[in-house]
Amino acid sequence: MSDAPPAMTARRLAIEGRVQGVGYRDAMVDAAGAAGVRGTVRNADDGRVLAHVQGSEDAVAAIIAWASRGPRLARVTRVEVEAADPDPAHTTFRRIR
Repeated sequence: MSDAPPAMTARRLAIEGRVQGVGYRDAMVDAAGAAGVRGTVRNADDGRVLAHVQGSEDAVAAIIAWASRGPRLARVTRVEVEAADPDPAHTTFRRIR
């Protein structure tokens, strides 16, 4: 039996649609906490929401699935997902900007 920590998966998300002004970032903080991922979420100047998420492969997949729906008032039209490097500075999931 190995004592190695579980593998960390990290992704950058760019969420498009009606995602600003609808509580998307705060809802994502709650969803990320429930999924057990760490990272950040912020508004972009072009109307998208950008996130960096990291955790177990299952937890990251769960938050990506959530991101495609978002909170009740959001209307997500696209979620672009890119591979990212895990950032050891992320010890929680938080909203920035």
